[in-house]
Amino acid sequence: MTPTRLVKLQIDANQVALPMIKSTAGADGIDISKLKASTGLVTMDPGFANTGSCVSSISLVDGDKGILRYRGYDIEELAAHCSFVEVAYLLIRGNLPNQQELHTWSERLNKHSLIHEDMKSFFNRYPPNAHPMSILSAMVTSLASFYPHIMQGDPNFDTTAARLIAKVRTIAAFSYKKSQGDPVVYPRQDLPYCANFLNMMFDSPVKSYVIVPEVIAALNQLLILHADHEQNCSTSAVRLVASSGANLYASIAAGISALWGPLHGGANQAVIEMLTSIQTNGGDVHHVIERAKDKTDPFRLMGFGHAVYKSYDPRAKITKQLCDTLLPKLNVHDPLLEIALELEQAALRDDYFVERKLYPNVDFYSGILYRAMGIPTNMLTVMFAIGRLPGWIAHWKEATESKDQKIWRPRQIYIGPTRQKFVAIDKR
Repeated sequence: MTPTRLVKLQIDANQVALPMIKSTAGADGIDISKLKASTGLVTMDPGFANTGSCVSSISLVDGDKGILRYRGYDIEELAAHCSFVEVAYLLIRGNLPNQQELHTWSERLNKHSLIHEDMKSFFNRYPPNAHPMSILSAMVTSLASFYPHIMQGDPNFDTTAARLIAKVRTIAAFSYKKSQGDPVVYPRQDLPYCANFLNMMFDSPVKSYVIVPEVIAALNQLLILHADHEQNCSTSAVRLVASSGANLYASIAAGISALWGPLHGGANQAVIEMLTSIQTNGGDVHHVIERAKDKTDPFRLMGFGHAVYKSYDPRAKITKQLCDTLLPKLNVHDPLLEIALELEQAALRDDYFVERKLYPNVDFYSGILYRAMGIPTNMLTVMFAIGRLPGWIAHWKEATESKDQKIWRPRQIYIGPTRQKFVAIDKR
């Protein structure tokens, strides 16, 4: 981080000079790391919405212009021309792979797809209705017991990253099979990443899973769209835990837990549940819009608006286009898609939503696409986690290799009681 110029902060009669940090794109920053030492003051920024926690070269979001880039590449180009495996390599290694690098990387993923046989007994101890996200988080933490050597500076990091990306997919599929009471399906060495996952999910002794190229292509695109998104809640959780020196698995498990929340990755499940509720209650979209605008109504319109995007989420454009092409190809007529389209049109015509720039985000259509593939609602956030994993790994690597890395320890502004006199109770 090289300061470019200074900004002056006036505090009563005193003036403090704070260095500015220049970005290559997006917002520049003001370095306040020495503010408390020089003034005794801290900043107040609830939700850290205006606070830069680190410098990073992994992804860029320009919310005003609707831009998302991974390592400088526009998301639209990556989704159109790359596989998820290629994008995972890009995020973790910093460059797109050539043919030989892609072959080696893909081989690593297939080689490490199996989970240790002793881990299979863990699945049998979960109740059948256990949420797949709780299982995923616990199983990822458990991987540290079976592969304990991964720490900062590991010379075999590429293998470790491939192992985690491969095994998370297997863990997710196994958890689904166990929830259905079905026998697990082992990964196949002859199938690429996305086809392998769907085969583990849906193949059975009764009916073999038929691989449809258009479904595989759509799944690749969906995972790419989820792969990274700057310092969001779950990525920040990964970097926070990493700052303590914790291993990769513990850090990723924290990211999975953060992603589970309905205001973050769990929003795609919440969208499907909302659309289902609208359908069950008669499908009156205009009534829903009015409820969303009523501040006294606890109802919340899920899948609209974003903490960063103040224009149309570029990922939402791609998922909407996928709905237009994939569902007819599969001969799927989903009434929830009709409600979603009507809901979007009603919102885009309403001044309340337009003035507040509340447009559909990536969660709004992704759940419908996963439904068309056969992915159940309680697995939607797991799909988000599988897609986000390469980004989390890249951020863990970047954070632990940074010379500027310090343990994250935010300050607070205390508003509790001042010192109180202690009076002991009579214990006789």
